[in-house]
Amino acid sequence: MKAQAKTSVLSHVVNSFDTSVLKGWYTSLGEMVHGTRRYYMTMGFFWLIIYASTLVALDAISVGYHEAYGVTREIPWGILISTYIFFVVTSTGLCIISSIGHIFGVKSLLPIGKRAVFLSIVTICSGFVVILLEIENPFKMMLYNMLTPNLTSNIWWMGTLYGAYMFFMILEFSFLLLNWHRIAVIAGLIALFSGIAAHSNLGAIFGMLHGREFWYGPYMPIYFIVSAMMSGCAAIIFFTWTAYRINGKTYDEPMQNAMVTLSKLTVLLISIVLFFTVWKILTGLVGAGGKVLTIQSFLFGSYAVNFWVFEVMIGMVIPLLMMLYSRGRKYGIMAFASAMMIVGIFVMRFDLVVLGQVVSVFHELGVNEYKGILSYTPSFHEWAIVIGALSVTALTFLLGEKIFKGHVADEH
Repeated sequence: MKAQAKTSVLSHVVNSFDTSVLKGWYTSLGEMVHGTRRYYMTMGFFWLIIYASTLVALDAISVGYHEAYGVTREIPWGILISTYIFFVVTSTGLCIISSIGHIFGVKSLLPIGKRAVFLSIVTICSGFVVILLEIENPFKMMLYNMLTPNLTSNIWWMGTLYGAYMFFMILEFSFLLLNWHRIAVIAGLIALFSGIAAHSNLGAIFGMLHGREFWYGPYMPIYFIVSAMMSGCAAIIFFTWTAYRINGKTYDEPMQNAMVTLSKLTVLLISIVLFFTVWKILTGLVGAGGKVLTIQSFLFGSYAVNFWVFEVMIGMVIPLLMMLYSRGRKYGIMAFASAMMIVGIFVMRFDLVVLGQVVSVFHELGVNEYKGILSYTPSFHEWAIVIGALSVTALTFLLGEKIFKGHVADEH
């Protein structure tokens, strides 16, 4: 009886396999051969950037990270850490946004589900590329992560949970392509829980550092989740608009409704992050001397341009006004606002990482050498790796649009 049951389940899976999926992929690969000249030029441009960035990364490994990177003993986390956070935050946000549609049944967001899942995989992989080039010996890290797990380490949990998250996101996307929606929902739900756990844990890495006053506290895990959703909205709006421009398609009614919903959700999330930002400043100004010094550095000091121009205006205020003006119907304005948000959020991650270190842990001890604000400037090698990782994301997105035919949504 058990053997018959197993056979019937296996036959059901085989029979439910949609062979048209494979035929569609084959057709899409054939279409890539007949792509437009602009498409191939764009692809070639990103390939060249990735090639050049790879050479620079190999040179960094050769000369040693201490020589190649601009980080120091006082500021050990630089732009590579902030770029890693930028990518994984965006990936988690895309996962959450996609799950609202095809896992929790909000039909207006179903049309963006496949593309959001695909982009979440692309961005988490780009983040892993950056962090592997930031860690001096990544292979030893992966080996001992399994052989000698430290269950009391937030960083161990971060690597483990993000690994599980990426695995189940790939499963979810594969099941969506095969039209196995019930199994895709299960994989997506596990990926969602893993991603939220990993992301809140990433916030806890900062929030549980007693020696860093700017980071310490329960604020970080919550802020990371909310800002991740804001990042996800910006990414999916921008890449959806770009995809429709590339593919020469017009927005059908379901996609129009999805864009309206995304614009409203983006407005809500920007408002919440602005609320968080205001209270971060107000509570920080009544904190200890080191925290007050950090906040003054981005309100009036050397990081004021980063904060007021990029984080506040380009990252939140101007996009908020543009989204309200567009009402979810003016797609070019929405895409431009989303592009501004992406730039602003990138700087926001950089400021979060670096500003938490510009006041030395020796500041409260009155050590003369560490009374002021420390400085950090990314090196050429670091910038090259960052640009290379962004190019990997762009190139993979372009390939995905051709191979998967614009991630057309299925009714389920």
